[in-house]
Amino acid sequence: MTTDSETSADTQDSGSPGRGGSAPVRKLDGIAVAGIVLAIVVAMTVPADKLQGDVQRLMYVHVPSAWVAFLAFGVTAISSVAWLRTRKMGWDTTAAASAFVGVFFTGTALASGMIWGKPTWGVFWTWDARLVSTALLFVIYLGYLALRRATPDPIDRARRSAIVGVIAAFQVAVVYKSVDWWVTLHQQSSRDSIDPALRLSLWVSVLAFTIVYIGLTSRRKALLEAEEALRLRGLRSSAVAGDAVSVPNLDLPDG
Repeated sequence: MTTDSETSADTQDSGSPGRGGSAPVRKLDGIAVAGIVLAIVVAMTVPADKLQGDVQRLMYVHVPSAWVAFLAFGVTAISSVAWLRTRKMGWDTTAAASAFVGVFFTGTALASGMIWGKPTWGVFWTWDARLVSTALLFVIYLGYLALRRATPDPIDRARRSAIVGVIAAFQVAVVYKSVDWWVTLHQQSSRDSIDPALRLSLWVSVLAFTIVYIGLTSRRKALLEAEEALRLRGLRSSAVAGDAVSVPNLDLPDG
């Protein structure tokens, strides 16, 4: 007979959030921390931009955050399609975990962009196509997460979330193309004209943020799977307890 403590230990050793996660995830955490430290050092030591000055250093947070948000929602869309085709719940947890992390990085991209906008444009917020479309992207995926929390049945939750996850991906394309489709204050892509030293710093930041995304998504996925395992264990325990309850004898003695 397996005790709860043994089950808990097995769950933790197999890669759940307990004990800091599995060994690969812990190694990934170390790489992510090292990458972020390196990105900070590089970003703070490269020369300031000639036109924007030190405020340009926000680019090393803003651009990687936007990239990771696009990546995260792309993974959500692909995983949603995979769930619709296979009905395997692992795809659903991957989609949900990636969307959760994507919302965080979308918020980071919005916040850093607004901070950058104040000294550059003179305001924190303006009704610019890139800003508005990104804010809408943020709200859409908050709605995705809210939909998941509002749907208790796992299959219904996975199906509804998958449909939304696929449709919402079109907003990612809108955000990306917004600077081409509309006249905006937001600058267009400048990766070809950027100074080589600044470009290297930017790529270091992008790589570091990508590793952080992988680590956070892995941990979030493990947490969702652990929660589902606990839910199923509770259902089994309730079923066993229900079977063990004997029906009382309600026969009354004769008159």
